[in-house]
Amino acid sequence: MQAVCDAIQPNTRMIFCETPVNPHLTVYDLQAIAEIAQQYQLISVVDNTFMTPLLQQPINFGIDIVVHSATKFLNGHGDVIAGIVCGDCSHLEPIRMHSLKDIGAVISPHDAWLILRGMKTLDVRMQRHCQNAQLIAEYLEQHPQVEQVFYPGLETDAGYRFIGQQMVAAGGLVAFTLKADLSQCQAFINRLQLFSIAVSLGDAESLIQHPASMTHSPYTPEMRLQAGITDNLIRISAGLEDAEDIIADLAQALAQVN
Repeated sequence: MQAVCDAIQPNTRMIFCETPVNPHLTVYDLQAIAEIAQQYQLISVVDNTFMTPLLQQPINFGIDIVVHSATKFLNGHGDVIAGIVCGDCSHLEPIRMHSLKDIGAVISPHDAWLILRGMKTLDVRMQRHCQNAQLIAEYLEQHPQVEQVFYPGLETDAGYRFIGQQMVAAGGLVAFTLKADLSQCQAFINRLQLFSIAVSLGDAESLIQHPASMTHSPYTPEMRLQAGITDNLIRISAGLEDAEDIIADLAQALAQVN
């Protein structure tokens, strides 16, 4: 948290964070973030997309505003582009009066209906996402071709201490590094049969992406290195398929990594 304090400048007005962080799934202490924001009289904002309101409720820890990409777990079917902002009236009213009124970023009725439809199954879906992600992480952790696994549900992960306190569960995202170079990692992803290659997450189907050549490809090599986006880093969004089928697909693709 000292790094957060050190980054605050005289013109700073807001602390914005995501936890767990994409793509390494580092977990931040929300209460500590809120206390720093209050100390410096700043607005605290947390992107809670990865956790959803079922697994983590930042406002309960003193955070002012919570945002969600409703495109992801809330909708759950990959057929909506939408965002949600949550907070009290003092913070939301300026957003309504300026952003919505002046820019017109209003969700369509059909997209709102699709999100409401998806949220009817959010509870059961998140249970399955979390269960599958846990099994995937445990499998990858013991695989000889895997260098490191990033998942707060593993006891070896620094974020594990927040499970049962800040977070109900570890979520449906898993990241890992292969003992392989760029071309071998891309070949591994292309060999997968059950996974869809996509930068999104939270869909019913399992998704996989290669940050260095996809989400973070606009970064320079130096910027990627500074952010820890190595050529062998891969991120999985665990879907709702049978965990045995997901792991079997990973196994056949990993067997050819050399």
